[in-house]
Amino acid sequence: MVCIYILMGSHQGSQSAPINRVQSRKDHFIHHATDRRRGVIEDLHLGIEISIEAVFDFFHKATQFLLSPTKILKATYEWFSYDKYNSEDISGDVSNTSVPASTLGDTDPVPRERKATTQGALNTDARTCQDVITELGYPYEAIRVITSDGYVLLLERIPRRDSRKAVYLQHGVMDSSMGWVSNGVVGSPAFAAYDQGYDVFLGNLRGLVSREHIDKNISSRQYWRYSINEHGMEDIPAMVEKIHDVKTTELKISGLETEEENNSQPYKLCAICHSLGGAAMLMYVVTRRIEEKPHRLSRLILLSPAGFHQDSNLVFTAMEHLFLMMAPILCRIIPAFYIPTRFFRMLLNKLARDFNNYPAVGGLVQTLMSYVVGGDSSNWVGVLGLPHYNMNDMPGVSFFVALHLAQMKHARKFRMYDYGSPAANMEFYGSPEPLDLGEYYGFIDIPVDLVAGKRDNVIRPSMVIKHYKLMKGAGVDVSYNEFEYAHLDFTFSHREELLAYVMSRMLLLEGGTKQQLPSNQKSLKLKKKEKVNS
Repeated sequence: MVCIYILMGSHQGSQSAPINRVQSRKDHFIHHATDRRRGVIEDLHLGIEISIEAVFDFFHKATQFLLSPTKILKATYEWFSYDKYNSEDISGDVSNTSVPASTLGDTDPVPRERKATTQGALNTDARTCQDVITELGYPYEAIRVITSDGYVLLLERIPRRDSRKAVYLQHGVMDSSMGWVSNGVVGSPAFAAYDQGYDVFLGNLRGLVSREHIDKNISSRQYWRYSINEHGMEDIPAMVEKIHDVKTTELKISGLETEEENNSQPYKLCAICHSLGGAAMLMYVVTRRIEEKPHRLSRLILLSPAGFHQDSNLVFTAMEHLFLMMAPILCRIIPAFYIPTRFFRMLLNKLARDFNNYPAVGGLVQTLMSYVVGGDSSNWVGVLGLPHYNMNDMPGVSFFVALHLAQMKHARKFRMYDYGSPAANMEFYGSPEPLDLGEYYGFIDIPVDLVAGKRDNVIRPSMVIKHYKLMKGAGVDVSYNEFEYAHLDFTFSHREELLAYVMSRMLLLEGGTKQQLPSNQKSLKLKKKEKVNS
């Protein structure tokens, strides 16, 4: 595993807690306060106004010329004079031309003109997670992580280098690290954890339209050829190991590592995961324990985790059968689900603004999207407005990830990817069938907190309860709680009740992780496979 380390932000700024900042920005919600883009309807309205003004200006000047012949002569003379002067100026030496340049320092409050960008010209919102974090005055650090199969991942950080408490937040499907900071200072889990003294790491799974990979010429079909297996056995291990390297190095330099901790890790790492991120994290913990490797984690907090999906709506059931029957054909036609061109991504970025500006249009889109996902009442329109859906990039979903979810739903089990034949499965798992992760929950040696949403129709509470029952039966230290939330409310909406609960569970971090296999479980060996079979 190769990691490229990029440091951004102040080392000293990360050492102290920004107490006054939280109080002064309590009601600052970043996705409402700094979204200055225009929607498509606003652009059309502005264009029509400019066109009408241009037409009337033309007739106004034409009328003036017709009623005053002297103006025609004067304008003609000025035009010829200007043309002659301009040609002489161009033919001269232009190397001594003075160009105004800004010499103001970064701390100077005087406003400066920004360079024009494509996003600025088109008035789209292309803010990154870094922009959101630094605009609010928090320190920021970016770490490029390269997985063993060559994918380049972005691990973002709100650093507290001297903290022995760390938290790793992992997003779900069609999401990114932006989901953990999009509600501003008060409503975002990432900022809440940082203000409680945690070193915060924000993971980003593979699956961006920009196709970050060490092979710059990788094709779209090759890039998107992965399942949830790769999320759990490539992406998360690479990021967790990088977190471990960073924390142990920094704490050793700062002299905070004690002799008693030399045999273990000098920090506690809690993982908070949503939806698909929760399933990938469970896969990571179970497979690492099977391989007898340390997982570095001290606690799991899983918000509506994926894995079991048999209790779902008719739309998802229809998609399940379609994917399973047509997989050999669809995988060749549709490598992934995303908006393929910059123009249509720009159009979505601007339409999202229209959906918010015009309640009737937004309400219609909200109703249609809610119906597609089984009546889930999440703010789907609001999520479309997040800046990670921009003209340059956006998160997508691999066809094989969707097929993997369909396989789980059909099998009624939380299991790893089915490679399509007993021989292929035997090569990877050592058995003709994919590994049933639920059967190996006894390997989980850390506390797990499961959270479900009563109004969640994407992953219903009954499916989270199934995780809970299997863990409880396997002797896992597990808790279960429910809130009146829909699926996206766990990350996108401002929920003080949820934040308070998550923070209270994080405070329970104590003791080290037990790195011993349960006596009633047999050890298995999983082999690496370069690509998913079609």
